[in-house]
Amino acid sequence: MEYQPSSSRYSNIQYRRCGNSGLKLPALSLGLWHNFGHVNDFENSRNIIHTAFDNGITHFDLANNYGPPPGSAEENFGKILHNDLNGYRDELIVSTKAGYTMWDGPYGDWGSKKYLVSSLDQSLKRMKLDYVDIFYHHRPDPDTPLEETMQALDLIVRQGKALYAGISNYTAEQAGKAIKMLNELGTPCLIHQPKYSMFERGPEKGLLDVLGNEGVGCIPFSPLAQGMLTDKYLNGIPADSRVATSGVFLNESSITPEKLDTIKKLNALAGQRGQKLAHMALAWLLKDERVTSVLIGASKPAQVTDSLQSLNNIAFSREELDAIETILK
Repeated sequence: MEYQPSSSRYSNIQYRRCGNSGLKLPALSLGLWHNFGHVNDFENSRNIIHTAFDNGITHFDLANNYGPPPGSAEENFGKILHNDLNGYRDELIVSTKAGYTMWDGPYGDWGSKKYLVSSLDQSLKRMKLDYVDIFYHHRPDPDTPLEETMQALDLIVRQGKALYAGISNYTAEQAGKAIKMLNELGTPCLIHQPKYSMFERGPEKGLLDVLGNEGVGCIPFSPLAQGMLTDKYLNGIPADSRVATSGVFLNESSITPEKLDTIKKLNALAGQRGQKLAHMALAWLLKDERVTSVLIGASKPAQVTDSLQSLNNIAFSREELDAIETILK
């Protein structure tokens, strides 16, 4: 049966301006990181994309190495885009990245112009696209001059292979330099993608100030700290959780008795707000006007619709914010 998007898709979600640009992003964006590879069920991935778009999530965030195996998330997304969303390309924001290991040899990683241009060419082929909306440098390269990496982003935008340039995982100091260089080249930095959550406060140490002052958007990834900021681990470690199954980025040692106590206290506070812990954690990021959108992940369609409930209450009283800080300390 042919997919027909919901006609009310734009009535359910807020859109927020990305820094000083003309672009608006949905308050929640969908990251296609760990559940869209060839190892995953394709029909389930397809249904997740459909559910997201039906609810006004127009932004789909990928990277060259997403899968597993690397490249397969882009390939599967390309199939879904081509078969189901072909007439809706202009309603979508598609982003991808390069900066982690993608192929063998000296040109398959980091931040050289050779790698970034080659990687995006591969990504476009996999997704069957002429251009992406946002292309990110995925992480700073300690060995390639920053000028070269930024010149590559500028070149890619001028070639029409991306509409906007972004950076990810840069510190405040690195981001400040990158943003200045891109401005001088005439291709402003649209957005920065940092790891940011109640449990990962690094961006508050100067990065958010840099982005706010420079008019650059911010889209946090890992907003639920790999599932720790949910009610998933309140009663032990479920057999189907990421901790029990893969344990790559989060393992049992991460969930200490102290961490569990913090999670329980945050969960109680969320309950007082009439929210689930996950909803409060997403809303807590969106309370800051410098945050444009928050990246959510999903392993089933119901998780997308559940996350959208966080948007029902993104206002916090001073007392609530103080209570959260006390718990986190």
